[in-house]
This record gives sequence, C-alpha cells and structure tokens, in this order.
Amino acid sequence: MNLAHFFVCRIFYFFRRPIMTRQERSWILQDFGNSAYSIAITTALLPVYFKTYAAGSLSPTHATAFWGYANAFATALIAFLAPILGNLADYRGYKKRFFNFFVLLAIGSTAALSLVGENQWQLCLFIYVITVLGSTGASIFYDAFLTDVTPDESMDRISSQGYAYGYLGGTLGFGVCMGLILLAPRLGLSAAAATRISFTLTALWWLIFSVPFFKHVEQNYWIEGRPERAAKVLKKLMGTFREIVSHRELYLFFVAYFFYIDGVHTIISMATPIAIDLQLGLSESKLLLILLLIQLVAFPFALLYGVLAQRFGSRVMIYAGILTYCFIALYGLFLRTERDFIILAVLVASAQGGIQALSRSFFGKLIPKEKSAEYFGVFNIFGKLSSIFGPLLMGAVTQLTKDVRLGILSLGVLFLLGLYFFQKIESPPPKDRA
Repeated sequence: MNLAHFFVCRIFYFFRRPIMTRQERSWILQDFGNSAYSIAITTALLPVYFKTYAAGSLSPTHATAFWGYANAFATALIAFLAPILGNLADYRGYKKRFFNFFVLLAIGSTAALSLVGENQWQLCLFIYVITVLGSTGASIFYDAFLTDVTPDESMDRISSQGYAYGYLGGTLGFGVCMGLILLAPRLGLSAAAATRISFTLTALWWLIFSVPFFKHVEQNYWIEGRPERAAKVLKKLMGTFREIVSHRELYLFFVAYFFYIDGVHTIISMATPIAIDLQLGLSESKLLLILLLIQLVAFPFALLYGVLAQRFGSRVMIYAGILTYCFIALYGLFLRTERDFIILAVLVASAQGGIQALSRSFFGKLIPKEKSAEYFGVFNIFGKLSSIFGPLLMGAVTQLTKDVRLGILSLGVLFLLGLYFFQKIESPPPKDRA
C-alpha cells in the first residue's frame, strides 16, 4: 500500500473508526466545517471582494489601511474579552452556551456578507469585524472542549486530526466556492454576484458540519457554582496569570510558544508578499493554486504528526516542527525561482498543521481540565498577540538590507529562541513520560 492510498483510506475510515468516540468525531467535524471560513473570508475571497467591489471608490492604499484597522480592532476586542469569557465559561453548562453563541454569530454574519454591495465598504467592515469576533470566540471554546472530548492519552491524535480534517474541509468548501465563481459566466452571474453567493455557501458549509457538535459534544469538566461579578472575575483572572508564572513548565511553554508560533504565523501571513517582492513570475491564479496545494499537503502531514506523536511523544514532534521551520528560514536565502517557492510552500505545509495541533494538545495536558476555557482563552490570544513581532522583525531586516531573503532568515531567531525555551521544560505531559 503506497502513502497516497493510505491517506485516502484514512478519510473514509474516519467515519467508521470504532476507537473514535462520537464526541471526538463531532469535535473534529467542527474543524472540517469552520476551516472554509478561514480560507474564503480571511484569506482569499473577501479581501479581494472588499478591495475590488466594496471599497472600489477608495484608493488602494486607503482600502488596505481600513482593512488593517478592522483586523486590529477585532483582534484587540477579542483579546480583551476572551480571558474573561473563558473564566465564565468554565462554570457548569456555560462552555457550550458560549460556543453555540459565538459559532452562530460567526455563521450568521458570514452569510450577511452576501448583502454587501458595491462601494458599501463601511457595511462590509462592520460585518467582517463581527465575523472575526464570532469565529475567534468560537475557536477559543472549541479548543477548550479538547479536554472534554478526549483523554490525555489520545489528545495528540485527536488534536492533529482536527487540524488535518480542517485542511481537507477548508479545501473542499473553498473548492465549491471557486467552482461557482469560475462557472459564473455560464450561469449568467457576474463575478461579484458569484462571490456574494459564495459567502452564503461558506456559512452553510460551516453550519452543516456544526450540527454534530451541537448534538453530541458536552462539557465534562467544570467549576461548581455560578459565574461571579465582573470585579471578582478580573481578580480571579489575575490569579490565573500568577498561577501560570508560578507553574514553571507552563510558564516556559508560554515563552517558547510565544517565539516559535510567532515565526509560524509570520511565514503563513507573509507568503504572498514574499512571492511578489521576489518577482518570481507567479500570477494571482498560480498563487491561489499554491494556497490550495498547501492545504492539501498539510492534511496528510498533520495526520502523520498525530500518528508519530503516539509513537514518540508530542515533545519530540514539536521539536521536529521547530527544526523544520529553522530549515525553512535558512532555505529562504536560496529563493530564486518559482520552483524554489513551491518547495518552500510544501515545507511549510509539512509542519504548520502538526506543530499547531501538538502545541494545543501539549498545552491541554498541562492545564487543569476544569479551567480549560479560561486557560485556552489566554492560550489563543497569546498566540495572536505574539504575531506582532515576527512581521516587525522581518520587515525591519528587509528594509535595512533591501533583501527579503535576509528578512526570511531573520525569522530563524524566533525558532531558535522557541527551541531553547522548549527544551528547558523538564516535566512533560503524562503521555510523553514513557
């Protein structure tokens, strides 16, 4: 049996696998559904629609600036709310309520983007900010449910499969939208109309694959009592930060994660500008195909990371992911042709899902399960806020040296620092002690 056949079999076997519980399968299907949002709304369709149609009356620089402001505002708002909401969600029965609210908010607002017409850039940004709040909030509580749906010994495998099937679901969902847009002239639709319909299709895709989560996933760990008033919540939150600092292994993990995940996110977010700056001759259609290639390659590799983590432990595979990114930073020096960029994209795809999935499960084994929503609120926002420094470092080095290749190389510092602090963690999660 060759490798391709193995992974095709895994896709179909997933739905019948007896050792996977209904809760685990339902949790993974949520990632399968919501990943279409990440590609269509965050990365590919909405940014183009905004600049071309919704903000067509603005200059390109003003459109880009307003898009950036909207992202910054949404990130800052959720960064403030997430730890507080996480603290409240750890009480019995509240985690599911918060998840349901945020995922339905995200789905509804994504569908509402189809109402945005030409030159309605204010409405577009307003709805987009709501989708970001909804999707980020849902992601926090989704991650927090990992400790509820599976025990420590299978957490690496389930977390990795969440990422893997997320890549597959995102690709399939986005493929449906792209098919509609490409067939738009034959269907008598304009590109703008087809894109608006695609927003509704993306929301519908997410909703369909959220139904199993709504029905079968339940909170199994909680804090007894009722949520406290805002002042007490903030006081308790400060206590959580003190707990993190006093817990040596947890604190070291946060420091290591801060550095290496910053590098991971920077490479993902800067891939398109890198390709443009290097003048590799890649058209927009080729860049889109490379984006889909990354998703397809990331699917089997995320599965592979989960399988190997079962054999060698998540610590070893996180090391492997960090070292892969160190090589990627070094390989950036040799980017000269379209083939070089495709090789770089495949290298990124081979590690990006695995390192994020195993970081999530490694963290999940370190924290108290009854406080998972609160801790994962800090974890998710910490990861987002850490993404500030990588682009600044890469931008500064590129500007000073006038060479984007050296800017890529500079990210190696983040991965080496992450590796240094990660190897200082002495007490691994229980599964990794074998």
